[in-house]
Amino acid sequence: MHLKDFYSELSTIEENGEFTTEISINKDHEIYIGHFPNRPVTPGVILMQLFKEEVEKRTKSNLQLQNAVNVKFMAVVDPNLSDKFLLQSQITKEDDLIHLKGIAKHQDKIALKINSTYKIVS
Repeated sequence: MHLKDFYSELSTIEENGEFTTEISINKDHEIYIGHFPNRPVTPGVILMQLFKEEVEKRTKSNLQLQNAVNVKFMAVVDPNLSDKFLLQSQITKEDDLIHLKGIAKHQDKIALKINSTYKIVS
């Protein structure tokens, strides 16, 4: 896990190959020291990394991002408003590639939509 001590998984529901994972983010994590003082905002790249780590866990593979054809940041994720977060993931495998279609929600608002492809590296 690259995001050491940043989040913990509270629950995961799998239904027809789709995963809904509730996580709790650590509002006191060092990421927020510089992003931004007195007004923490979860960086977009961290939201993308959450999905990568989720896919790695579900596929039991180490992955490398190949492309992200559709990434939309739609709302600010402020951990002081709520430390709960939902990741909704649809994962498909094709040879040595993993395709992700994901939606991240914070306070019932869509924070991120992502369509990306990862290569299995081990």
